[in-house]
Amino acid sequence: MGFLMAPPSQAADPVDAKLQEFEKRLKQLEDKEAAAAPGKSPEGAGEIQELRRQLDVLAAEVEKLRSGEAELEVTPERARELGLGPSAASIYRKPRGVSIAGYGEMLYQVFGDEDERGNEVDTASRLDFLRAILYTGFRFTDQFVFNSEIEFEHATTGEGAEEKGEVSVEFAYLEYNASKYLNLRGGLLLLPMGLINEFHEPTVFLGARRPETENRIIPTTWRENGAGIVGSAGMFNYRVYIVNGLNASGFSSSGLRDGRQQGSEALAEDLAFVGRLDITPTPGVLLGGSIFTGGADQGQLLIGGEDLEVSTTIGEVHAQLQVRGLDFRALYARATVDNAAELNAALGLTGAESVGEALQGFYLQAGYNLLLLTRYKDGNRGLTPYFRFEKLNAQDEVPAGFAADPSRDQTLFTLGVELRPIYNIVIKTDYQWITNEAESGVNQFNIALGYSF
Repeated sequence: MGFLMAPPSQAADPVDAKLQEFEKRLKQLEDKEAAAAPGKSPEGAGEIQELRRQLDVLAAEVEKLRSGEAELEVTPERARELGLGPSAASIYRKPRGVSIAGYGEMLYQVFGDEDERGNEVDTASRLDFLRAILYTGFRFTDQFVFNSEIEFEHATTGEGAEEKGEVSVEFAYLEYNASKYLNLRGGLLLLPMGLINEFHEPTVFLGARRPETENRIIPTTWRENGAGIVGSAGMFNYRVYIVNGLNASGFSSSGLRDGRQQGSEALAEDLAFVGRLDITPTPGVLLGGSIFTGGADQGQLLIGGEDLEVSTTIGEVHAQLQVRGLDFRALYARATVDNAAELNAALGLTGAESVGEALQGFYLQAGYNLLLLTRYKDGNRGLTPYFRFEKLNAQDEVPAGFAADPSRDQTLFTLGVELRPIYNIVIKTDYQWITNEAESGVNQFNIALGYSF
């Protein structure tokens, strides 16, 4: 990842280039008009009219450049190098000052009326405004940037059993662009793992719901306090952070999700390392992997009067292909928890309640934009059928003396379609066949409405 702005010595280059193009086109127009016979429309009058229109556009662009209002180009590929979705990278498009962007999504879920065994279930349908997001940032100088994401969940922050909403800071960091290859970043950081955690805007992934593997094995959305470096060199881009570790007091048979500390008075007796490396050998192709490892007991757990040491490691590999309307993704993730038996004892967990000693999951997903076969093939609109196969187990291995809950061993088939009338608005609908080894899976139908700006 390099600078998104030219150095000060080159700041006038875009203005000069636009002015030169302006003068060249103006001279062409004057020559054509001078060559026309008196009282007769010059040959190529339509071309001259188009040239006048282009001159007006150029004049407006030059005026923006002179006033400092012009936005800098940040392609989706450059945003990905930053570890950000397209809207989250909004501040990097500003030469100076404040940036405001955001996204939101609403989800309608209808659940089946019986499970795999044919037993009747009665789960009410839900229509939830999942989240409304505001990205706010400030560019102090060419080198110093502040960026943040504020999340409003479930449309309310009211109290009570049915009021699950909250306001959270998803990330908030300061960044110093030290060189083309090295940028320093510190604050509340999205951990650079998987295909969703950093890139969770609803307009950049297929599916009304996020993959379960990137919910239970990689506990998306996952952020922690810390600092590190971000950069790129050629086809390689990387992110490396030191952050506070997870809190094992929140681990359960369902996964590691409740061990996230999310920047709120985070215990930091144990720190963790997280690193990611991606390779983009050609535009549209992404191959990479990431690893997180660190202590998770935070000095809070005792067994037999002694401090219990718990460490957690999560690793994943991923691939993504987005070429000529095809969107293919694959991801495999595996997590391990050391001293899981002792952790169960400290948490009072028995039998099938055991924390998984190993957790793993994977998915394969493919979609194709059918509008590229029609005259509506500008890439900003889409009608994309998609299919996802996913398998995960939050108790792939449990300590000796404990049992695995067969309902944690899940398989999901998702078939759906995404409609994108414009680049920033998406409607996704899909049906999910959900099974598990306990034969208690319940299918569901989903419709999601999302936007970004």
